[in-house]
Amino acid sequence: MALLSTSQLTKSFGADTIFSGVSFEIQKNDRVGLVGINGSGKTTLFKVLTGEYTADEGDIYKAKDCVIGYMEQHVCRDLHRSAYHEVLTVFSDLIELEQRLDTVNQALQGHPGDMQALLDEQFRLNDRFNREGGLTYKSRARSTLLGLGFTDEQMGSPIGVLSGGQKAKLQLAKMLLSGANLLLLDEPTNHLDIAAVEWLEDFLKNYHGAYIVISHDRFFLDHVTNRTFEMEYGRLTLYKGNYSTYLSLKEEGRLTAQRVYENTTREIKRLQSMIEQQKRFNQERNYKTIASKMKVIERLQKNLVRPASAPDTIHFSFGASQRGGNDVLMADDLALSFDKKPLFSHVNLFISRQERVFLLGPNGCGKTSLLKILLQQYQPESGSVRFGAGIDVGYYDQLQTSLTQQADGTVLDAIWNLHPTMTETQVRSALAVFLFKGDDVFKPVAALSGGERARVLLLRLMLSKANFLLLDEPTNHLDITSCEALEDALLHYDGTLLIVSHDRYLINKLADRIYYLENGTVTEYVGNYDDFLSARQEEQEKKKQQTPQPPKINRYKLRKEQEAELRRLRSQIQRAETRIEEIDEEMVQCNRDLQQPDIASDYEKAMALSARLDELRQENDSLMIRWEALNGELEEKEKAALC
Repeated sequence: MALLSTSQLTKSFGADTIFSGVSFEIQKNDRVGLVGINGSGKTTLFKVLTGEYTADEGDIYKAKDCVIGYMEQHVCRDLHRSAYHEVLTVFSDLIELEQRLDTVNQALQGHPGDMQALLDEQFRLNDRFNREGGLTYKSRARSTLLGLGFTDEQMGSPIGVLSGGQKAKLQLAKMLLSGANLLLLDEPTNHLDIAAVEWLEDFLKNYHGAYIVISHDRFFLDHVTNRTFEMEYGRLTLYKGNYSTYLSLKEEGRLTAQRVYENTTREIKRLQSMIEQQKRFNQERNYKTIASKMKVIERLQKNLVRPASAPDTIHFSFGASQRGGNDVLMADDLALSFDKKPLFSHVNLFISRQERVFLLGPNGCGKTSLLKILLQQYQPESGSVRFGAGIDVGYYDQLQTSLTQQADGTVLDAIWNLHPTMTETQVRSALAVFLFKGDDVFKPVAALSGGERARVLLLRLMLSKANFLLLDEPTNHLDITSCEALEDALLHYDGTLLIVSHDRYLINKLADRIYYLENGTVTEYVGNYDDFLSARQEEQEKKKQQTPQPPKINRYKLRKEQEAELRRLRSQIQRAETRIEEIDEEMVQCNRDLQQPDIASDYEKAMALSARLDELRQENDSLMIRWEALNGELEEKEKAALC
């Protein structure tokens, strides 16, 4: 029997239908990922399931033993309450019983006239209190918190000082103590560092119950789900498998629907041609054929469904206004402290042109502070920062402070004020790419959601044409389709990237190198997130070894490093070849232009074209030298890898 099932649920707000016809079943061990663009109705569906909202139509059926636990994005509202007392709110009924018992006991001590009635009340309350676990609820709360990694000191700390990961564990503790066997998790990985997300993954994999999780973390969804529900156009579609499987199945379904539509359309046209031909014959038997074919056409048209177009998504690209030097960033021996407490020291970074480097580490280790040193917003206690020649820096702030400071303006103002030379049409066209269309451009910045603000900041970054982007948690607040659009834009960006992120899918797809900041120091790893995990696992295994082992070559690590280095070299060669081709085409065009009579007779235009040709030749010569050097290095590395 299903733990929970729904039939034809519909929910509207005013004239807007959020979803309709939603039907599904949840079995006792289901692990479901609920996906869809921001605003598609995912959280609304959760609130209908919990009873916070009432469905306009449809039914919800719960098994007798179904207990729902709801983990919202923002749930701990009293930030001054201690972690322990927040968990005790799960037992509010028992706490109320305990208080009533205290009141009765105090009344009995005064020898009242209605002694027997009070004794009966005391017996009844005591019996219920003991039966419902009143004698053990405090110890159960403490044991659960200890099991989730809280110390006694952290249990007594106000919620406001806890990390994002600790707050997530606090919510899970409340759900476990409530006896929930169906968890509704709304963006549980938001603001968690990678270690906390991995802990949550392990917890869910070993959880003896069912759950539905809303998340834009694709790596997380792949690891913890076996079914996927997609909310799109107000309808819920069910798929077997995790997120990657869902993507494949959805694409197969889209292609099948398109083929069916095209084949049916062709058949209708063929039948219509036959009818036209029969009409020209103008004989009695032809009219019978025409009537028969018309019935077939009507049946086909009745069942003909045009495949739905994809929802509006952002499609954009980052481009650099100038090339910049090969050495982009050199940071030497950086150190920083707050209130005389060292945050990090002896941090060294070196980033070359067109590298994609990620800065990882647990929450509070100093990643954002390190970025602010690079941006000269913080002054380091020691060390130096140097940027290469011609480097323009663009910064994405996860706290969105630049927009918060302009909250009294509109979306249009937020872009136009930074780019006053653009026309209103140009600004509105750029905003339309980021899904701000029509009157949306006049929305007050103060009224924007986190996802909308993120899109405004990404547009600013795109228009800046910077050749070195510092991005602090750029996928926070973005839905999955927007994350994928950002990924694609960064993948084809011709500049250099330094990114702070906990999005492992993004890291796996883009990273050339990883700097890991932990315990005040930085460690460098070559490769993407999978390579980083392998290297970290090997480090941990080495630490566990009690007896010193003779040094030996780690073949696996060496091979992974060699593969990562080969990928990096091939990528740089490909970029160089692409740029050389672009230069060749531009030089050909310049020579053609110089042969035009109107340009040849114009001294200034001819000189400008000649100067541009010189620049292109110099860049081409430099690229050819670099291309030859890279190919030579690649050849040596490939030979070494074969040995």
